[in-house]
Amino acid sequence: MKRKLRMGMVGGGKDAFIGAVHRIAAFMDGKIELVCGAFSIDPEISRQSAEELFVASDRLYANYEEMILRESQLPEGERMDFLTVVTPNFLHFAPAKMALEHGFDVVIEKPMTVTLDEAKELKAVVEKTGRTLCLTHTYSGYPMVKQAKAMVNEGHFGKIRKIVVEYPQGWLSRLSEREGNAGAAWRADPKKSGLSLVMGDIGTHAAHLAEYVSGLKITELCADLSTLVEGRVLDDDGSVLLRFDNGAKGVLMASQISAGEENAVRIRIYGEKGGLEWANEDPNNLIIKMLDQPRQLYRTGNAYAAPFTLSSFTTHNTRIPAGHPEGLLEAFANIYRNFAATTSARREGRTPSLEELDFPTVDDGVRGMAFVQNVVASNASNEKWTRFEV
Repeated sequence: MKRKLRMGMVGGGKDAFIGAVHRIAAFMDGKIELVCGAFSIDPEISRQSAEELFVASDRLYANYEEMILRESQLPEGERMDFLTVVTPNFLHFAPAKMALEHGFDVVIEKPMTVTLDEAKELKAVVEKTGRTLCLTHTYSGYPMVKQAKAMVNEGHFGKIRKIVVEYPQGWLSRLSEREGNAGAAWRADPKKSGLSLVMGDIGTHAAHLAEYVSGLKITELCADLSTLVEGRVLDDDGSVLLRFDNGAKGVLMASQISAGEENAVRIRIYGEKGGLEWANEDPNNLIIKMLDQPRQLYRTGNAYAAPFTLSSFTTHNTRIPAGHPEGLLEAFANIYRNFAATTSARREGRTPSLEELDFPTVDDGVRGMAFVQNVVASNASNEKWTRFEV
């Protein structure tokens, strides 16, 4: 019998931003329900969160270890089906690994871990257990990002030559980590955030977007990282030259000190015959620029006639008719919906469709941590190019 998937959550209490985003995204399609959680290291915040989220008191746990152990002992018809991990970076690996080993699928915030070794170990656990891990690289959930990927894959632009991807923010232009901003405090702490602030937090989004849309893999890079806010421990700005496996060249910029910027993610890809442009601040639009044609604008939700038909991956992830904005929450929900459809299909003994399987996985998590590690190594090296090692 088909039923909703039961979700457990570690982290994401009432004082946390990203936990609420995950819950909105997970609940949007009515296919997932929250049944248990360990929402905060503060027992009172965790209790209040459970109460506000209508989680039964006997399914509120003191920590993720207790939650995973006790849930695994419940009858199959009652226990959680998967665990969502929305803790700071340094608390991603342990609960994800334990959940997988106890038979639960996992949804996890990016970056997947704080080291490449941890990421590889998590991949080995996924392969050993046969469980599903979904990594929430949100921008890959947008319909027009999927349309861009489909057009590149179909050869619309010819061989890809140049990729330019950027993610400027301005929220860390001051020393916010010492001004009471809890989100800034843990991100700027290498013990909790990892090797890099800017590349771990947002550079991984940019790198994933470049590889996802282009279908190419980074093979070499040359990085320059900076700490531009005096008193900060980790880097807050960076630029990276990229080389891809087909010979294409690229530029990646990630900055959290670009004062006045919000989340200005943008990608441009150029091939032999033309190129594309997509921007997070105008996500319903995909701009196509061909050498011998007027500039074209593809928009979410339109039933274009051939040869301009939108791909099945685009329409599968489009929720409302043309002209109605779809944003971050809908893109986030697309990732949850595809993950839920895939895990439900496997539980029901059917093969998920390619559209359902289109969400970031543990492999993307490994490449994300490899990107951070290689960028930091390149920045510290006197060599111009650092080979991308995974």
